[in-house]
Amino acid sequence: MHTLKLLLIAAVALTSFPARPTFAHHSYTMFDMEKNVTLEGIVKEVQWTNPHIWIQLLVKGAATSKEVEWSIEGSSPNMLTRAGWTRNALKAGDKALIVIHPVRSGGKGNSGSLAELSVNGQRIYGRTPTQTGEAK
Repeated sequence: MHTLKLLLIAAVALTSFPARPTFAHHSYTMFDMEKNVTLEGIVKEVQWTNPHIWIQLLVKGAATSKEVEWSIEGSSPNMLTRAGWTRNALKAGDKALIVIHPVRSGGKGNSGSLAELSVNGQRIYGRTPTQTGEAK
């Protein structure tokens, strides 16, 4: 009986501790964080999902006027919310100027990691003008 009582107390004690958060490692090694590519186009879709949001951007190709769809990985919805975004800060049909870190492999990935974002002429994500050395 004494052993059963000790086991029951131990089980209650262990389940009473709050869960410790675990931190997943998200690697950015696939992106060239030293390079920036500027894209200007129309937002096709925003996927506001964990662990990262995704922006589908339609950009006119440089060689042809054919639209090319880019997939851009952003931060987590939680981080963007703390930075002042809402789910509706960026929506389909918005004109966007986006600076990305392209994939290292180059190729036809048409993908990158979000570095800066301006929507309809207003910067909503990325460095402030003083951080980039731009005129105020």
